[in-house]
Amino acid sequence: MDLSNLRPAEGSTHKGIRIGRGEGSGKGGTSTRGHKGAKSRSGYSRKIGFEGGQMPLQRRVPKFGFKNINRVEYRSINLDAIQALVDNKIVTDTVDREVLVANGLADKKDLIKILGRGELKAKLTIKANKFSETAKSAIEALGGVAETL
Repeated sequence: MDLSNLRPAEGSTHKGIRIGRGEGSGKGGTSTRGHKGAKSRSGYSRKIGFEGGQMPLQRRVPKFGFKNINRVEYRSINLDAIQALVDNKIVTDTVDREVLVANGLADKKDLIKILGRGELKAKLTIKANKFSETAKSAIEALGGVAETL
């Protein structure tokens, strides 16, 4: 067997119906499209969401607001979550993306922002994309470093 004598299995293909080849064929005239209307015309393609002239759903539903395409989404982590890592002896001196991802506080593609809820009791070096003012002052008050990436 080679490429020159390949053929489909017996009975797996069907001969197409020849449409629009005269009245004698039984498939002439309207060529199985019925009479008149958009669907009978050549070049017809229904618009997405077209409901036969009825007001389509995407126009019936009210629209409001907008999505800012330039919005930057941050994963927020509070100081009490970082203090919990210190209490559980997971962190001793440095908190960075790898530590937060390993402990399920962030995903590896997230931008991280540290927020100031809770109380931090340990002197730490924290590396993140952004810090709130309260978080930064709380970290630096203990002699720690808030390092912006």
